[in-house]
Amino acid sequence: MCLIIFAYDYHSKYKLVVAANRDEFYERPTVKASFWKDEPTILAGQDLKEGGTWLGVNTDGHFAALTNYRDPSSIKDNAPSRGQLVKNYLISNLSPTEYMETIPNAGSDYNGFNLLLGDKSDLYYLSNQKQERQKLSKGVYGLSNSLLNVKWPKVTKGIDNLTEILSGNNFEVNDLFNMMADRDLVKDEDLPNTGVGMELERILAPAFVVSPNYGTSLTTVLLMDYESNVKYWERTFINQNPNNWEEAYYEIAAT
Repeated sequence: MCLIIFAYDYHSKYKLVVAANRDEFYERPTVKASFWKDEPTILAGQDLKEGGTWLGVNTDGHFAALTNYRDPSSIKDNAPSRGQLVKNYLISNLSPTEYMETIPNAGSDYNGFNLLLGDKSDLYYLSNQKQERQKLSKGVYGLSNSLLNVKWPKVTKGIDNLTEILSGNNFEVNDLFNMMADRDLVKDEDLPNTGVGMELERILAPAFVVSPNYGTSLTTVLLMDYESNVKYWERTFINQNPNNWEEAYYEIAAT
């Protein structure tokens, strides 16, 4: 994923509200979200190139999501796949803290990543750029290709928008999708400097990214209530158009 806007323990009905955009090369082979045939407790999309995933849940109430940390100067050519971090957590029976202990060398073998790990009790944030874990408390958060709640325009705007959407007890799922479809341009003086050049920073700045070969390929909305019942929507976009999509919907009943 490249943008995750989420609320934890913030809404009266839902313990976890997640809206997330996956930005990727359009030609990268991907399977849409479903229950996996070889791991039927997992509900997630799947990256066919490396076999991992970027966001998912399982039937035990575990949640995980990943973003890459953008730093082209530190890319390792032979680093292990970051998507395996999400997959391996979802197939484990471990708590977030137990699972983090199994990641070799605190994740330093991988290229830069941010990882959200949750179960029925807690939600944690981990980055191998920060070298510390953070147990998240009640609040609204944003995560893109830097650290949690970094002051990037699409992160701060997303946090503000989700806070407003959740200000009442009732909201529409389409409000979350519309929030993630935002293509407003960002002033150059507000752009981050992540080492990719000004032209690419402009392209990557909106919530919904469009370019000839790379951009927002899908949006996921996940709602988990306080009993860990899950509602999961995924919209896969056609011709990079946020108004033209194929939608899948799943539910998981708490066990």
